[in-house]
Amino acid sequence: MPKDLNLTSLKPAQSQKDRKRIGRGIGSGKGRYSGRGIKGQKSRSGSHKMRAGFEGGQMPIYMRLGKLRGATSKDAMPIGPFRTSTAPVNVGSLDRFDDGAEVTPESLVEKGLLKNTKTDVKLLGNGELKKKLTVRVHGISAVAREKVEKAGGTVSLLKEPKVKKRKKHAKAKPAAAAAAPEAEASETPAAVATEAPAEPEAADQPEEQAPEEE
Repeated sequence: MPKDLNLTSLKPAQSQKDRKRIGRGIGSGKGRYSGRGIKGQKSRSGSHKMRAGFEGGQMPIYMRLGKLRGATSKDAMPIGPFRTSTAPVNVGSLDRFDDGAEVTPESLVEKGLLKNTKTDVKLLGNGELKKKLTVRVHGISAVAREKVEKAGGTVSLLKEPKVKKRKKHAKAKPAAAAAAPEAEASETPAAVATEAPAEPEAADQPEEQAPEEE
């Protein structure tokens, strides 16, 4: 054991920085307001634990921006919690498949037409198709279905299309109520004009008496 190593000569391998001791008097350098300033939100306890996106009470940016419109769905992330999205594939791109092949989302990924199978696939009608294919996708347009079937192929959907609800129209008025205005309209002003107004009776006037002769 070296002679210069004893309890009085022990020291750490590297110098340690003293902890900041706040609120220990004016002379400590961090007294009085303890480095928080005078009043305000950030001088209170718990003020540095604000949630993400909090802007001090003003209208946050995610509420100031415009909202996206469109179809809604629960499994529509990451675009939005209630917004749907589909991966479009045109009919003209199916020439990469051999005649009689089966077109599925997995086979579209193998051919390089899709990146992955996370989103639904919709077949659109842009282009021409001359091969007989068995198409199995989530959605298809009317033009694309016509071109696939015209080439001798078949189409089957992996997801059933949603049936749109028809709006209820107001009930028609009863026939009796509708016939009443027509009856009133049949009375023309000419018929009313034919009835001549009755002349007022002459008021009874006193007869003039002849002057008496003397």
